[in-house]
Amino acid sequence: MKYDGHVHTPFCPHGTLDRFEEYIEEAIRLGIEEISFTEHAPLPEGFIDPTPEKDSGMNPVHLPEYLDQIGSLKETYRGKIKINLGLEVDFIEGYEAQTRDFLDKIGPRLDDSILSVHFIKHGNNWHCLDFSAEMFGNISRQLGSVDRVYERYYSTVEKSLHADLGAYKPSRIGHITLVHKFQRQFPSDANFDRRVYSILEVMRQKNYELDYNGAGVVKPLCGEPYPSERFIRHAVQLGIPMVYGSDAHQAKDLGQGFGALINAASLITARSNIYKSNS
Repeated sequence: MKYDGHVHTPFCPHGTLDRFEEYIEEAIRLGIEEISFTEHAPLPEGFIDPTPEKDSGMNPVHLPEYLDQIGSLKETYRGKIKINLGLEVDFIEGYEAQTRDFLDKIGPRLDDSILSVHFIKHGNNWHCLDFSAEMFGNISRQLGSVDRVYERYYSTVEKSLHADLGAYKPSRIGHITLVHKFQRQFPSDANFDRRVYSILEVMRQKNYELDYNGAGVVKPLCGEPYPSERFIRHAVQLGIPMVYGSDAHQAKDLGQGFGALINAASLITARSNIYKSNS
């Protein structure tokens, strides 16, 4: 394992208080040579987080400290592991201008970033797709079916690819099949593979990287990475660069799902594509 491009931190309001050093020392133990801390960015100004604890994004008051701490850790661990300062930025339909303004301000300081969809819009309301199985069930009832949740999610992902978020828009797209998180309890009746293939084609055209996210493997109602092997095969055929991400929210989660990644790599005989190039 060489690189983990999607790692959270003690600044995650819905994670743990594991110290940065715990993440880094565990990464070194696992043989990781490069790590990107990609904490959830503060949500756009004016957006009301629909989750019960309002804890989907970093408190903006803490952002300067987050930036400074990682800057200091880069120096502390220089020569032992390469540390990248990053953020996971939410694409929220209707808040493109606020997101672009945020990225214009913070982008010059970042080494890495991910653009993800966690929220879908229905009418005048937004819903957090991955908060809990119970909430997913409520969303599917409000939209009319599980299939409509899938449709809305993939439509939002597509919009994120085309959105004008300025010069510092993230070039890596996060967990593009996150809607599968609760699939064992809420299976879709329709087949959305063509939608995913279409998204991958747009990613190829726009030169996006793909977040190969291992977190879904350990989610009991998912049981597969985001995205799963068939989509990884297609991404490889299209030549889309892929970066493994544990999506760890605690130090012990570093490396989660990596075994599935290795298995997929051996099947598609393109293992080099799953690692970020250090050149």
